[in-house]
Amino acid sequence: MNRIYLVFLLLIRSSYVLGDETDVEKIMKDHQIIPDVIEKGPKDFLKITYNNEKEVNLGAELTPTQTKDEPVVEWNGEANAYYTLIMTDPDAPSRREHQLREWQHWMVANIPDKALSKGEVLTAYIGSGPPKDTGLHRYVFLLYKQPEKLNFIEPYLYNNSTEGRSGFSTLKFARKYKLGQPIAGNFYQSQYDDYVPQLYKQLGFNL
Repeated sequence: MNRIYLVFLLLIRSSYVLGDETDVEKIMKDHQIIPDVIEKGPKDFLKITYNNEKEVNLGAELTPTQTKDEPVVEWNGEANAYYTLIMTDPDAPSRREHQLREWQHWMVANIPDKALSKGEVLTAYIGSGPPKDTGLHRYVFLLYKQPEKLNFIEPYLYNNSTEGRSGFSTLKFARKYKLGQPIAGNFYQSQYDDYVPQLYKQLGFNL
């Protein structure tokens, strides 16, 4: 009897944890990603892992050092479907003073099924680089299911320059290409650490 009761409690606890993980839209509303980035949140959780160990977990803090390299992104892709993945920072240069909103960090389009490596990179990956004394920034990942394979007319953004990255709008981009609402998402928060000056040097400027 005690064993059955224990199993029951474990199942109940697991259901709550699962519910917290998959209620992406509610958590994005709590962190004001809705409406700062999107109008309506995704229903599904986007699994993102840095360096095979650091998982993005719906607002938990990661450092710029931990996120400097391109992560592994996983989702349940459909055969013969194409996807667009966007990573963006709405808090540039800070959450309070966000004149550069959004700052585009990564974008891959025409991803077949779930094969991210086979997608068309529109914006080369750049990790977190929040300026010193600007507090926590939100780094938002959104996955869109495309209506079909698309012809994206966008300038390629390199990882050694800031050109073209600020003033981005995920919402306008999605409308432009008729992507609809994001189907999966996740985000982390990050603030300045000692890696940031290295990133700025890579980008060709100092703050």
